[in-house]
Amino acid sequence: MDLQVKVLRKKQEAEAIASFELGRADGKPLPAFSAGSHIDVHVPGGLVRQYSLCNDTSHGSVYRIAVLRDAASRGGSVAMHDKVHEGDEITISEPRNHFTLVHAVRTILFAGGIGITPLLCMAQRLAAVGADFELHYCNRSRPRTAFFDEIAASPFADKVHYHFDDGPQEQKLQLAHVIPPVDAQTHIYTCGPAGFIQHVTDWAKGYGWPSAQVHVEYFAAAAVDTSEDKAFDVQIASSGMRYTVGAKETVTQVLAANGIDVLTSCEQGVCGTCVTRVLEGECDHRDMYFTDDERAKNDQFTPCCSRARSAVLVLDL
Repeated sequence: MDLQVKVLRKKQEAEAIASFELGRADGKPLPAFSAGSHIDVHVPGGLVRQYSLCNDTSHGSVYRIAVLRDAASRGGSVAMHDKVHEGDEITISEPRNHFTLVHAVRTILFAGGIGITPLLCMAQRLAAVGADFELHYCNRSRPRTAFFDEIAASPFADKVHYHFDDGPQEQKLQLAHVIPPVDAQTHIYTCGPAGFIQHVTDWAKGYGWPSAQVHVEYFAAAAVDTSEDKAFDVQIASSGMRYTVGAKETVTQVLAANGIDVLTSCEQGVCGTCVTRVLEGECDHRDMYFTDDERAKNDQFTPCCSRARSAVLVLDL
């Protein structure tokens, strides 16, 4: 369900990063959320973008998000910075959580740049329950580090380690010293640019960490080579109708053109909004949403970006 909220406060948190505090105009509580949650934001210009909630989960009347002004933006981040102001009313979704915090005996958090947003919320929650954790916050430089002063004043400041690209070598992130041998009571969380996440997850995998204990959230999909894409068919199980998806088309585009609407949001395979069950056929997964184990089951896919390896996919629609 969509919600109408007011921008209660807009604040410059760091170089190219602004935060937005959102609340109901009448001050009534917003739906509860858990650490790792995100909301869809209807951005001026007709775009919909997902942003993680980065305030304490106990603050029931406010949602806070932070947005990096991305030079490679498809329009969303620029519109948030330039066209959304204090006092404006905007439409958002209720919170959803695909990055759930497991209350493990020990937790290690790795944030890359704006990837701090869901992990800050997790750190607040872990500190509140007295859990054992540490947060490694990596950034290009101190001026680009959002929430630095807030974290410094927090009860968990001593659990946060900063790693700056422009800083001395000794303070840079050394995963060999941070990721321990596999421990069934420890969970790892990472969020940030795709390359940063890959660095952390590859290292953990090399140490033998099972995927169930390494949790990731991407903000954007990685580039995919589409030069070898070919046409395939999708069949609708309820009607038996079959439609051809061209090499340059997406499944959701073809379905929409034939009167079959699948709810979408990010259109990059990141948010999970469009996930659809697959009854027959082999998927060509191009999302950043499913784990490797979930992809191997071959029983669901993201039609906004994923394709087929088989000639036909039968969809549970």
